[in-house]
Amino acid sequence: MSSRDEILGRVRHNQPPPRSLPAVPGFDAAAGSEVERFKAALSRMGGKIAAAPPQGDLGLFVRALFPEAKVICSATPEVAGSRSLDAVRSPAELSDVDVGVVRAVYGVAETGSVWLTESEFKVNSLGFLAQHLVVLLDPARIVGNLHHAYRERAQFDARYGVFMTGPSATADIEGVLIHGAQGIRTLTVILRARD
Repeated sequence: MSSRDEILGRVRHNQPPPRSLPAVPGFDAAAGSEVERFKAALSRMGGKIAAAPPQGDLGLFVRALFPEAKVICSATPEVAGSRSLDAVRSPAELSDVDVGVVRAVYGVAETGSVWLTESEFKVNSLGFLAQHLVVLLDPARIVGNLHHAYRERAQFDARYGVFMTGPSATADIEGVLIHGAQGIRTLTVILRARD
């Protein structure tokens, strides 16, 4: 028996018995509407809320938000883009996308974040190479805080996922805030239930 095996054997033999993890409280102290808290947190992080028309074509609405956009790439059937993600063979092919459109799994009121996975992006680089990202979010799918988000099954079923909270931003020594320095320049959330 090698020294390594002997040491590992002693460690295994002297481990304390397993015990279940403690219950984590929900920390539900915040009052107010989850939707209003989400809007306020998103705004603090530089994101925008766009009030979708109750009826009507979301594609036309997105085009009206970004009239200068030449390439719109949508990962959701609710908005028709000008470029199909099915034809993308390399993530770098999305480098000229003006507007990317995705639907979030859920949002977090505490932080103004949206949870997106490879299933929502279809091609992960859509969320980072596009100039502007539009996220469709069902208001009924906004959870109170990150503790509630952790209880959602979605993040455990995905190989890749990300909480996005506002656009990319950086600040230099003088405190000048720049949006879009390393990624999307704007993040716009449209609160609308799934069609």
